[in-house]
Amino acid sequence: MPEDNKGTVGRTTRAAVLGEDHVARAEAATTDFDAGFQRFITEGAWASVWSRPGLDKRERSLITVALLAALGHDEELAMHIKACANTGATAEDIKEALLHVAVYGGVPAANRAFKIAKRVLETGEGPGR
Repeated sequence: MPEDNKGTVGRTTRAAVLGEDHVARAEAATTDFDAGFQRFITEGAWASVWSRPGLDKRERSLITVALLAALGHDEELAMHIKACANTGATAEDIKEALLHVAVYGGVPAANRAFKIAKRVLETGEGPGR
């Protein structure tokens, strides 16, 4: 993919997964301090990885949920569980991914992730809200 196209492709994919409102808020909050970081996320994660062929958005969502749960990144986990509604991953899919976290990432990580997932799926809100 041409370098000059990565920003557009990444933004489009990011909005498709996380929602236009989320992306618009992130863009509005961007300052000179974090502009390079936002560009890195958009081009690196969303254009170079999420936009690749081979896995669909549902599969990428489930991988992301499992990784974030195993690593204990609660806010990002909540955001990506909420985003599953945009990618076709169901509550049943999320449950199965979190069972894999219990086996391969540890029961405490999965226990915390299940609590977050229940809260997000029931209320649409993330951790501590």
